Amino acid sequence: MSGTETAEPRWLTPVPPEDISRGYGGDVIQFAETFGIITKDSIAGKSGTPLELRDWQKALIEHTFASNEDGSYRHRLAMWGLPRKSGKSSLGSIVALHQLILGPRGGEVYSVAAEKEQARIVFTDARRTVEASSELSAMTKVYRDAIELPEDGSVYRVLSAEAYSKEGLNPHFVLFDELHAQPNRDLFDVMSLAQGARSSPMMLAITTAGKKSDNTGRDSIAYELYQLGQKVHRGEVDDPTYFMAWWESEGDHRSEDTWREANPGFGDLNSASDFESAVRRTPEAEFRTKRCNQWVSSQLSWLPAGAWEACEGKVEPSPDDEIVLGFDGSFSGDTTVVTGAIIPKTEDEPVKVFMVKSWERQPDDDDNWRVDISDVEQTIIDFCAKHPKVVEIACDPFRWQRSMQALQDRGLPIVEWPSTSPRRMVAACAKVFDMVMENKLEHDGDPVVARHFQNAVVKVDNLGPRIVKEARHSPRKIDAAVSTIIAVDRATVSRMEQIVPEFFG
Repeated sequence: MSGTETAEPRWLTPVPPEDISRGYGGDVIQFAETFGIITKDSIAGKSGTPLELRDWQKALIEHTFASNEDGSYRHRLAMWGLPRKSGKSSLGSIVALHQLILGPRGGEVYSVAAEKEQARIVFTDARRTVEASSELSAMTKVYRDAIELPEDGSVYRVLSAEAYSKEGLNPHFVLFDELHAQPNRDLFDVMSLAQGARSSPMMLAITTAGKKSDNTGRDSIAYELYQLGQKVHRGEVDDPTYFMAWWESEGDHRSEDTWREANPGFGDLNSASDFESAVRRTPEAEFRTKRCNQWVSSQLSWLPAGAWEACEGKVEPSPDDEIVLGFDGSFSGDTTVVTGAIIPKTEDEPVKVFMVKSWERQPDDDDNWRVDISDVEQTIIDFCAKHPKVVEIACDPFRWQRSMQALQDRGLPIVEWPSTSPRRMVAACAKVFDMVMENKLEHDGDPVVARHFQNAVVKVDNLGPRIVKEARHSPRKIDAAVSTIIAVDRATVSRMEQIVPEFFG
């Protein structure tokens, strides 16, 4: 995002340079440097001194306020993911104030949060900025929870968290502070719908990481947007109306390298000594979310952070490779995935894993979406035609017995591998886990597989540990992880076992 030594965002959705250059970021930066002040004594400076934007903050603003050719905002929704003590409140307050002073006539700007006192933090910084400027004070009226711009009929307000009371609003700019703390998505949805009548609205969420689930047991709105940002960053989804810049580190939460990677203001807006003190007196989960910006769940992730990514390499299957395909199928809600594993030619070679194809319901698909069974079957047939040394197609047969039988009737080497067997999954998971940790596995970096491994959590019972969803009806899929485990498990068995025929009952 910037050319400095400051930590870059771990996840950054792409923005065309031309949209940035014709955008309004320069106007926001000029406004901030003209009127912005430091509102509280900190390592950044004394209260009341001029606000000095860092290069990474300027780049963040420029990306966020990119515009389309017609002058409208490119992004209707943006999310900044920053750890604590990164200057979020100061930056958010000056952006909101800019939207009031230089926004459309009759504009409505709102600061909202899970609790009114939280929303008032950003608003209070904005109010202090106005009070410190004779020019801004002369053109506005300041109240406890509102700043009015009488000449334009515009207003900036703080709102409480009760979503039902927000009907009838017409905001052109909404600043959501600490979105991760929302108990559910009701307030977010109400404010989003309220912007529908505006020609160029924007909602900006500024948050740290938190728990993945809300009080309904489903993914929180913040975690949903985080995963959407990952998909856009990886190229899985094309959504030019959404922008996300998210700083985080997947390393050891006790390491200074981790602190530096997750905090663009490390050593500038916050000090190493503060981190050293905090890591000793803060519970691990709290430190990881607030200082390293890592998401936590009620269960432990299966793979350590960064372990899967460390195994990425260049994997391109050739017709001469002996290959095992792993198949995990669904009908409607989950994902159907076919992955492949190249059988090593020697004991020293790693097993090489690659994606063949996945079928996954997308957010804009309707309730009638179903996996295209014929396309799944044809994909497997076509792959085997191009790779004549496919020695096995290992399948979880649940709901796919007919397709597996049809493929077997065509002479394809179908092997039943039921992932619902706990004993089988425990052994296979242990094998794959060890291979990942010992760098005996290499993969092609497919984003779907990476996301599904990230979603997998550990279930431990009397049989041992194995991967599962965090909750039975969780929208976070793990099917690509399961198909990969199937493929790797079968690719590492002996050749004699590979060619023993296994038939459906």
